[in-house]
Amino acid sequence: MKIGFVSMPLSGHLNPMTSLGRTLQSRGHEVVFIGLLDSGPAIRAAGLEFAPYCDNEYPSGSIAEIVGSIAKLQGMDALQHTSRDFSPGLAKAAYDHLPEKLAETGIDALVIDAMHFLQFVPISLGIPFVQVWTTLPIDPFGTTPLCYFSWPHDTTPDALARNVEGLKLIGELVSPTLAVIMEYAKKVGLQIDWHDPGSTSSKLAVISQVPKDFDFPGTPWPPQFHYAGPFHSSEGRENVSFPWESLSGGPLIYASLGTMINNQNHVYRVILEAVRRFPAVQLVLSVGNNVDFFDLEPIPTNAIVVRRAPQIEILKRATLCITHAGLNTTLESLANGVPMVAIPITYDQPGVAARIAYRGVGEFVELQDLSVEHLAYLINKVLVSPGYRERARYFQDLIAESRGLDVAADVIERALETSQGEVGLRSS
Repeated sequence: MKIGFVSMPLSGHLNPMTSLGRTLQSRGHEVVFIGLLDSGPAIRAAGLEFAPYCDNEYPSGSIAEIVGSIAKLQGMDALQHTSRDFSPGLAKAAYDHLPEKLAETGIDALVIDAMHFLQFVPISLGIPFVQVWTTLPIDPFGTTPLCYFSWPHDTTPDALARNVEGLKLIGELVSPTLAVIMEYAKKVGLQIDWHDPGSTSSKLAVISQVPKDFDFPGTPWPPQFHYAGPFHSSEGRENVSFPWESLSGGPLIYASLGTMINNQNHVYRVILEAVRRFPAVQLVLSVGNNVDFFDLEPIPTNAIVVRRAPQIEILKRATLCITHAGLNTTLESLANGVPMVAIPITYDQPGVAARIAYRGVGEFVELQDLSVEHLAYLINKVLVSPGYRERARYFQDLIAESRGLDVAADVIERALETSQGEVGLRSS
């Protein structure tokens, strides 16, 4: 079967999606990854066929420029900027060019990044499609807190009412992108009940890389929703050099704020000063391409600061991970039995951080409460309390047994083999 993949053009989405593509390719399927030019290096490094589109709207270097404009933002400011200045344009370009690219590549079915909201193209064309959540799945029912908030899980009437208000707030933020989607749906003649959260989801399969035991309980997902487990693989990624000879062999803390909202000098300085208080511990801090190292000085003698780090290999040696609570870093930490201290910045990170605390695999601190003293307290708490590592090791065993990539590939194969073109909505 010739399967097309479409992903958001960001590392946090591309890494798990290319891992899934590689798994399907290893099973004999022909996989074609449709993406922006800037996605090409990651896709080719994974050994997958790359079909670029939207070249005029997003020439080479566009995504780095866009990410750079967002990298210093936090909280709702980052989410609002993305929803207003990035997502609508990306959606319009994709809707303009994806139908032609599907015809050109001759794919039989699509696997779509659920955050890309491009399902209306295969729906209108009658092409079977599966959706994949590379981020925390969005609970559209209000039974749990929306992932953009760090609210604790609670089922009281007040908490449920709060959840619904959160849905309304995010709905207003994403309205520019929704307008693009609705315009396309009208253009191709789709009749859609926009008040029904499930009306535009895949009827074949919706897959999350979150382990079920890590998510909040109680969301009434439809039967075609599947918790698979992480889509992690150290193979098929771009090589990252690292000064391995500089590691002391003692307790190691790995810290990273991810690849997107990572121009956060204040947060890095707090991390460095907090870890300075633990001279027996060594820190590896990955800061990305938007930070000037001179702005972080003086750097403690027990710290190694790099632009990029081979994250999975570092986590195999780590005792603790200080993270922005990005889902991929969180799941990779759990896959290696590493507890966390989270500093969520934006997007679904507050929801991930809330689950880190809820499941007992670490602690988190809100940005407005971040200080050297408080972070040092949390680092010490997680390091000296064995319960955090025990819970992290529970998830390490669970993830190893779950085989997330194989589970997801099994679900996709079953769904597409039995679809017989039945994808739900049709154009009128």
